Amino acid sequence: MSERFDIAIIGGGIIGLATAYRLLEARPGLSVVVIEKEDGLARHQTGRNSGVIHAGLYYAPGSLKARLCREGKEALERFCEEHDVPFERCGKLVVAVDRSELGRLADLRERGTANGITGLRELEPAACREIEPHAAGIRALHVAETGIVDFGRVARAYADEIRTLGATIALGRHVTAIRPGPREVVLETTRGRVLASNVIACAGLQSDRVAAMTGEAPGARIVPFRGDYAVLRRHARGLVRGLIYPVPDPAFPFLGVHLTRRIGGELWAGPNAVLSFARERYGRFSIDARDLADTLRFPGFRRLARRHWRSGLRELGRDWWRPTFVAACRRLVPALGPEDVEWGPSGIRAQAVLPDGSLADDFDLADGDRVLHVRNAPSPAATASLAIGRVLAERAAERFQLP
Repeated sequence: MSERFDIAIIGGGIIGLATAYRLLEARPGLSVVVIEKEDGLARHQTGRNSGVIHAGLYYAPGSLKARLCREGKEALERFCEEHDVPFERCGKLVVAVDRSELGRLADLRERGTANGITGLRELEPAACREIEPHAAGIRALHVAETGIVDFGRVARAYADEIRTLGATIALGRHVTAIRPGPREVVLETTRGRVLASNVIACAGLQSDRVAAMTGEAPGARIVPFRGDYAVLRRHARGLVRGLIYPVPDPAFPFLGVHLTRRIGGELWAGPNAVLSFARERYGRFSIDARDLADTLRFPGFRRLARRHWRSGLRELGRDWWRPTFVAACRRLVPALGPEDVEWGPSGIRAQAVLPDGSLADDFDLADGDRVLHVRNAPSPAATASLAIGRVLAERAAERFQLP
């Protein structure tokens, strides 16, 4: 590629595509290229998640996650309606199964209300059974706004729009070096050089490495966590109508195993969360020596592991022995048995971990020399994609002085 572009976006996942879309909506004359190392779009986090359109229940009021989730949800649903992408507001139940969880359930309701969610209801067991007849629990929080969609299909719809608006999508081009200069940025790729006035890096699981290519000082690092799903066999799909979640455990940094109806009618259980030995390989036995070495050498990961080793062992047990995985599901739906599930797909979450061993809790959008970086964008980033894209497009216009 010998062309010169106004903006090069690194990463063909949902954030990179949404950013290109928002840029071209605001400035149709820009020349934009989206550079993706795979031979197709949405091959990693975008295409390997549970497909939930989050309402904004879990996030600290005022945080980027809370604000952009709410804005992004509305924008996403409007986009889906306008572009014939199927989605469904199926609602979800967050289920407290014992009294120790009731305080946290009430806190969730307060947080969701502060974030602008409408229609939140705390339910007694009888009302809970009207929504999910097979759910356990002594009390539940019903979040009617939560929905489901195929985010891979959403990403492809974004791609169709940006092609129509004149963008180039360059597949199969792995960025190997980035050299910001006084007037342009040179990106070396496995299929030639790309020149751009400015760059927006939306590199997901490789975001820390892409930042390092531009000379950014190391700070938070991406630690990959694999999440495995089980699929409920067809005869068991009637056990869940929508989404059933546990009350989050404050001692565990992820949401825990839950049950999720998919837009195509399947039912998934999961995901668990175990350290992945490779950033972009999805089997239990997959190892990438560089990825594993980078994780183990990082002091932040070692501190995280010391803090959460008990939870980590429990997650490993669920990952390797299906009855323990099913037991976690049975806390929410007691009628579910081992014969009702089979192992399904896996995904890997790009989680930024700080040097002190804590997880980067909010979205992290950072400025560099002629480069904007998305350095941390875990869930609900897919829900918030158009809102994140808007923020990046506005920052690019200001920082890069776009015409």
